[in-house]
Amino acid sequence: MSRTVALYHNILWAKYKGLVFSSLLTQSRSAQIDPSFVQIAETHGSRIGLSSIDLSYHKYRYRLLFRGAIDKISGARMIPALIRDLWRHPTELVVLPGYHLSGYWAMLLFCMIFRRKRAVFCDATAFDQSRGGIKELAKGLFFRACDGVFCYGLRSKEYMLGYGVAESKIIFPCQAAALPPGYNADEVLAFYARETLNYVAPPRFIYIGRLHAEKGLDEALMALKKNQQRHPGASLDLFGSGPIGEELRAKTQELGLGAAVTFHGSKDLDEIAPFLLRSTALILPSHSEPWGLVVNEALSYGCPVVVSDRCGCVPELVIDGVTGYSFETGNIQSLAAAMEAAIQLNTCRRRLAEACLRTISIYTPDKAAARILDGCNRILGAQLTDTSIVPGR
Repeated sequence: MSRTVALYHNILWAKYKGLVFSSLLTQSRSAQIDPSFVQIAETHGSRIGLSSIDLSYHKYRYRLLFRGAIDKISGARMIPALIRDLWRHPTELVVLPGYHLSGYWAMLLFCMIFRRKRAVFCDATAFDQSRGGIKELAKGLFFRACDGVFCYGLRSKEYMLGYGVAESKIIFPCQAAALPPGYNADEVLAFYARETLNYVAPPRFIYIGRLHAEKGLDEALMALKKNQQRHPGASLDLFGSGPIGEELRAKTQELGLGAAVTFHGSKDLDEIAPFLLRSTALILPSHSEPWGLVVNEALSYGCPVVVSDRCGCVPELVIDGVTGYSFETGNIQSLAAAMEAAIQLNTCRRRLAEACLRTISIYTPDKAAARILDGCNRILGAQLTDTSIVPGR
């Protein structure tokens, strides 16, 4: 007999979650899980300028609670809607989308009162979350009140362990990017087999994401300027939009990089893919990044990466000298050195691309969905060892 599970997610905008949930539905029968899916809102204010909502990635039935952006929904509206949905659609296990909104605390309390098993998705790490104070005590209570925590990556797992969550409660899925429908890894390798592009002279870097202060893009521009001392033709393609776009344009002029930096605006991945195939490396200089799905995307196209050491994906995906390099966050000299090392790594791009694709090959929506289903069965199949609620640390 199938066990019933309700999976709640923040926003419909997330293509990668659409693929994971679609695969989860396909695999659910063999896992003896009967899933239902709830999208709380369509998008988030910070995502509106990046791309539209593409429903083709969501091949499953879902309930949408709110139109528009989730950050525009007050707690007074969200809490009743979430509680009403839980009441009307009872399941054995409820997987919460996070812990940062009052509505999610209301869901947790509802599940505790009505004795429903509960789990939570968490991709946060100690590097992107401040510690200390009443807020931290509350978060510790939240996590330990759950029967399971779905963590994405070693750093997220370490973050949970730091709150006293028992290791037996931590379920370890993987982060999988939403690649275009026509993506084929063999075709990527075939591109490198037939092309003879020079990735070293001049080097061409690429950034994909929001144009936001926390992304460290000022430092990327200054590191590019340093890089040009050795490689005068070095350039940077910026894909994305955000609140500091005009500031960055002014900074490029100030540094004399007007001809070297191109602002492409927001594009879909199928439009960016040709640039990844021809770029020396992806740069992700973020000061805060729970994971960094653009790294998955770059590696899927055989493009090495230069990633700040605060990004959650570093332990799994950034293998120095194999798939790229990590560097000390906020350190322009360290970033410039990592960019130089990435240039030298490109002397045999075909072999480098093979290493990138081999590394990323296990991070697929199908594997992510399978691990979530396995975690649901673990939670439903037996009482987990640590159910105590004690003060956080």
